[in-house]
Amino acid sequence: MDDDRIGLAHGVAPHLDPVMDEYTDHFMAGIEALPTYRSTVGCVIPAYNEEDAIAGVLDSLLAQTRLPDAIHVIVNNTTDATVEVASHYAGLHVRGHGAEEQMTEVFVHDIGENPDKKVGALNYGYTLVEGMDYLLGVDGDTTADPHAIEYLVREIQDDERIGGISAIYSIDDSGLDTMMSKFLIAGQRAQFAAFNMQNLLRGRNMAVLGGQYSIFSTTALRAVVKQTHQRYPWVRDSEIEDSLLSLEIKSAGYLTKISAHARANVGGMTTLQSLDAQQVKWNTGAIDLMWPGQRGDTKGQPLHPNLRLRWFENISMATNGFTRLIFLFLLVSSLLLHAFVFVWLWIVPTVMATLLNLRTAHAMHNANRRDYLFALLFFPAELYMWVRLGHFARSWTKFASSSQTDNWALQAKAESGGAGLAHFLPIGVVAVVLSGAVAIWAQLPTGMQSDVLLGGWTVLGIVTVLQTAWMAIKLLKRHKGFTA
Repeated sequence: MDDDRIGLAHGVAPHLDPVMDEYTDHFMAGIEALPTYRSTVGCVIPAYNEEDAIAGVLDSLLAQTRLPDAIHVIVNNTTDATVEVASHYAGLHVRGHGAEEQMTEVFVHDIGENPDKKVGALNYGYTLVEGMDYLLGVDGDTTADPHAIEYLVREIQDDERIGGISAIYSIDDSGLDTMMSKFLIAGQRAQFAAFNMQNLLRGRNMAVLGGQYSIFSTTALRAVVKQTHQRYPWVRDSEIEDSLLSLEIKSAGYLTKISAHARANVGGMTTLQSLDAQQVKWNTGAIDLMWPGQRGDTKGQPLHPNLRLRWFENISMATNGFTRLIFLFLLVSSLLLHAFVFVWLWIVPTVMATLLNLRTAHAMHNANRRDYLFALLFFPAELYMWVRLGHFARSWTKFASSSQTDNWALQAKAESGGAGLAHFLPIGVVAVVLSGAVAIWAQLPTGMQSDVLLGGWTVLGIVTVLQTAWMAIKLLKRHKGFTA
């Protein structure tokens, strides 16, 4: 028996030829040295009057663990020094050495006056990066966690069915100097957190791929262009171009997701005027997409799966508005009739709402003392709910009136401090409606007044019980380890 067979008989591996060993090592080293394919990412930043924020946005992008392959700043309709500030970053940026080396190039494009505003800037950017694998859309006032692009690319690469994926959004609340700005930013942070958690718990299905910090498969974008017979992915006939594109990506057979890890801070609204203009634009655009029939060039898609959350949000806001208005009417009427009796059981909905707000604050990735106080004190959250109800009322009124206004221009005007007092209109309407209702009620016979109060309190009680039960279900729902 030869040596190799003896070795095998005793459980010892046979001796390989030294030449074969050397060849094997050389072959494996060659395999490991082969370059692996690295997906290409083109970043598009539509920028309008962002001289105060654009440097921070570019610093954030250049600090990413995974650099984009190209960064295009598309300056449009600007009247400030955005181009000058961004131009300081133009050119090639190289980081790392050897196998760790990464590079990106920053381009600054001033496209001047552009009637399509942000949509026009996005489509211009799309033509510049269409040949890459992914388009990363970043707003001119949005900064991100250093790992954001790395996470987004990894997640969209892992599943070819994903057409787009957005970061988890919040708002930086540092550097605020007025009580109003602190109150509004706290409300917006809570609003973002609740919206993010809803999407995270729905299988991470994202109804809206917000343009603030989202990555898109260019293959999916080309599919949208082909399916919709459009020249570009984004269209100008919608107030919320990102929502419409999300619907079209979904309709093209792709998934729209929210990242489990990537995080970004978006620019918040620090005045009532700017918040009102932003929210009315968003809500009016959403209603256009939700409502059946053809309005302009965009047909309503009420049954689209991406709009289910929108319908729920609007129904929820309508219910919240109804219960608050009816409560105020019944309270004033009962006091006038000296028939008001306080019942401690009424505290339960307030306690439940506070606990739910606290859980939302606790679910925030970077919750701070102000977030907890906003939830715990109840009145700030309740006041912010009234502010949001005003936005929804104005949005539906504008939709019902079929008034054609440039909501982009109104938002820009509001952000610059030039808006009027339209955001106070809902307060006047509520005051007039309540005064009229109480005045009519006061003219009724005493017996009928009592019947109205009894029926009103009964209806309000039933609706409130249902709302409280729904809040309890949400409170008990597991967050599955997600943070918003």
